[in-house]
Amino acid sequence: MPTVTLPTPSETALQYSHALQNAIRTRINAAGGWISFADFMEAALYTPGMGYYSAGAAKLGQAGDFVTAPEISSLFGKTIARQAAQVFELIGHNDILEFGAGSGKLALDLLLELEQRGCLPKRYFILEVSADLQQRQRELFEKYASHLVSSIHWLTCLPNEFNGLILANEVLDAMPVHLVVWQNHHVYERGVSCNQQAFEWQERPLIGGELFEIAQELIPFRDAMDHDSFRYASEISLATRHFMRSLAQILRQGVILLIDYGFGQSEYYHPQRSQGTLMCHYRHHAHDDPFYLPGLQDITSHVDFSAISRVALDSDLQLLGYTNQAHFLINCGITEILACIPADNTHQYLPLANQLQRLVSPAEMGELFKVIAFGRQIDQSLMGFSRGDKSRLL
Repeated sequence: MPTVTLPTPSETALQYSHALQNAIRTRINAAGGWISFADFMEAALYTPGMGYYSAGAAKLGQAGDFVTAPEISSLFGKTIARQAAQVFELIGHNDILEFGAGSGKLALDLLLELEQRGCLPKRYFILEVSADLQQRQRELFEKYASHLVSSIHWLTCLPNEFNGLILANEVLDAMPVHLVVWQNHHVYERGVSCNQQAFEWQERPLIGGELFEIAQELIPFRDAMDHDSFRYASEISLATRHFMRSLAQILRQGVILLIDYGFGQSEYYHPQRSQGTLMCHYRHHAHDDPFYLPGLQDITSHVDFSAISRVALDSDLQLLGYTNQAHFLINCGITEILACIPADNTHQYLPLANQLQRLVSPAEMGELFKVIAFGRQIDQSLMGFSRGDKSRLL
């Protein structure tokens, strides 16, 4: 059980979770009594009809478990629209492909602002694995911008090729991760087994394969490995690496813009981060127990942006910039958007000013959240990275 006190779920929610737990136990038994944590996380989040992102409970906003930047303020989507408009000018294509659009709020704010600027995309694709979220996105547009619904195309798989802007806000952190332990010159994978009805951790030696090779290359603090007490646990995401390779394969010309919380490799595998970055979110409470009511809580891990960058560059993409969210939004003119509202209109101005502070403050989202961009056939720099470049940290 988490050490924090969490709200009590409804009886219906508990039934969903118990059904999912039974499904995961069946999967563990079929696999011989052990599955990787990546498989557990994938099942907890994406099992059709039962997983966190596949069932019908609210995830975002005050009624959900966490709040994303688009939910905080329309300023976020409006500012991203400025970067999108520049990309359109550079490449002559104006299609957008968004991954994991959540409630649809980013798509809504982005499209309304692009419409105001006279550069509405010809097509806005949303790749959404959750049928429930897809329906919520459609309902949002029908309520607030029904005239734009015809330009939105929902996808369930990647297109064969794409020209334009690919956008993913807080998508990478929800991709399954493997848990790895380095101890006494050995590498172990921490997986999940069952002790009667309860899930429990079980470590196995990691031998061979892509995960082993990455873990061997990473080995944090090789000098410390000689000490008997040395033990370091963290995450490795194969899913984000595969995701980047897939995007590189389909992108003919355009920009991939990724926004998420995380670090470069040296900070990700820092000595003081010896227990990794795994975190769970339930009703705006954060804790570190992924076995607590699977299906009812989000499970996330910070993003290793160095790994993302390495795969992208190996796939012949250009690194166009890497910075924190604060620099990116300010470079794209978020303060100018706010300045269009008279300060003496306190009813409208003050809430937006407070929202802007949440987006850019180092104590809020401004520093932890990063923005990274890759491109193909892009011959000019992007406005979002004009100041505050952090590429040296990758």
